[in-house]
Amino acid sequence: MMIHQIYTDNQLRNFTYIIETANKHAFVIDPWDAEQINVFLSMHKLKLKVIINTHEHWDHTKGNKDLVGKHACEVWAHARGEGIIPCLSRSLRDKDKTQLDENTFLEVIDAPGHCQAHLCFMIYHNNKVDSIFTGDILFNAGVGNCHNGGDVNDLYETITSKISTLSDEIKIYPGHEYLENNLKFTIDREPSNKQAVKWLEKYYQADIHSIPLVTTIADEKQINTFLRLDKDEIIKNLKSKPKNNKEVFISLRALRDKW
Repeated sequence: MMIHQIYTDNQLRNFTYIIETANKHAFVIDPWDAEQINVFLSMHKLKLKVIINTHEHWDHTKGNKDLVGKHACEVWAHARGEGIIPCLSRSLRDKDKTQLDENTFLEVIDAPGHCQAHLCFMIYHNNKVDSIFTGDILFNAGVGNCHNGGDVNDLYETITSKISTLSDEIKIYPGHEYLENNLKFTIDREPSNKQAVKWLEKYYQADIHSIPLVTTIADEKQINTFLRLDKDEIIKNLKSKPKNNKEVFISLRALRDKW
């Protein structure tokens, strides 16, 4: 099993992912550019079996129709995406598990917050958890907004009860490349955060097109403000004087909306 992370180079800075299985099948997550994906499939001699959408927003489903037309593949997404997500053929629910190849399976996590039809996908390989596709719920060093059908209370619950509790070694594959701005927000809220400064330096040295930076849950606990809700420096820098972690989260999300 291999995970190919493709930076689409569009204005919204989307990532598309291709899971390549041992039998040369491909599972495409959140296709932006159908032609870009077709070129990749041809180069690597892969057969597209399934499109998987993390949620219904157009920039994550844009390539569905053309890819289904060419490959007659299935489309998997949240049950609430029925009638909204193009070509949806299989509705997924929380804790569904699907075998991708002999040694790899996918587990569904219902993850409302950015919108109400949002899913994250855990990948297990050789009986060990490997990675998670987080769509627009969790970004590298940040979290999603709630502008288009979302709810900040749901987002808080998803982040604190379903994401931050995951094993430290899990690799994170988000729906967009927002690392620079997110790190700058972390440093603004928590100026003493040396790890965020180091990651920003790594970001400037990396090539987003060839080898995008990948964080783990352990990394996020060090550099993601939204996973550091109990830190004194973050709390003291908030004018709202929050009484608990949830109020800290909501205040931070409101500040990030204007960042």
